[in-house]
Amino acid sequence: MKIKGKIVLITGGASGIGRIMGRRSLQKGAEALIIWDINESNIAATIDELKAYGKVVAERIDITDREAIAAGYAKTKQEFGRVDLLINSAGIVISNNYFEQLNSEEIHRTMAINALAPMEVALAIMPDMIARNEGHICNIASAAGLLANPRMSAYAASKWAVIGWSDSLRVELKERKSRVHVTTIAPYYINTGMFDGVRSRWFMPILDPENTSRKILRAIERNHTFCGIPWGFHIVRLLQGIFPTPIFDFLFGQLFGVYHTMDHFTGRKN
Repeated sequence: MKIKGKIVLITGGASGIGRIMGRRSLQKGAEALIIWDINESNIAATIDELKAYGKVVAERIDITDREAIAAGYAKTKQEFGRVDLLINSAGIVISNNYFEQLNSEEIHRTMAINALAPMEVALAIMPDMIARNEGHICNIASAAGLLANPRMSAYAASKWAVIGWSDSLRVELKERKSRVHVTTIAPYYINTGMFDGVRSRWFMPILDPENTSRKILRAIERNHTFCGIPWGFHIVRLLQGIFPTPIFDFLFGQLFGVYHTMDHFTGRKN
């Protein structure tokens, strides 16, 4: 789909790649940008930054709250009549603790924000897209949804869930010959502050947020079904199928060093 003239809603749109994708959508001619985020100071700063590019509306919405989602979407429909493009970008990573060091609250919060919330937001908005037979849903997953990386077990679980759900959703719509499209994005670490402290080897650099946001919007405009960033992550599952587990673990754990990228993780200080 072309973004020009479209109503774009981005969850987690007041920071990181969510904010960048919002700006780029307006620069591409989006009719309006709607941001759902929970951080009020980030919302204010984002509106101040993006209002020069076009119409921006931001709401403080806890996307783990179904009633808040329903109320937010009702308000959006009243003002704009529709949502053409939904980008589920909100996400969290709690810590780099081993699984047994996590508590139940941390696990449930990670799953609620990263996995369940995108489903709930889509559940609210999709019926109208299907009725109009037009729209696009983009779900920001992670390369961690393809590779069982140590010291991020709850995060990886949430992103595996997103990839499975998102692609199942795509197939459901395709089987019904719907013109509502789904794009699943699986990026490597992005330099937004969310993964501060992560160390990655030179041949697998941490991603630039501007370039990553550009690639995501390009994938949406081209109706790509899946976009791994960088491209090499498209073949992770192929390699898992080809190599015995000990060899695969050696390649990604020791040779590429991926299994140790979270060892010095700190995350955002605030």
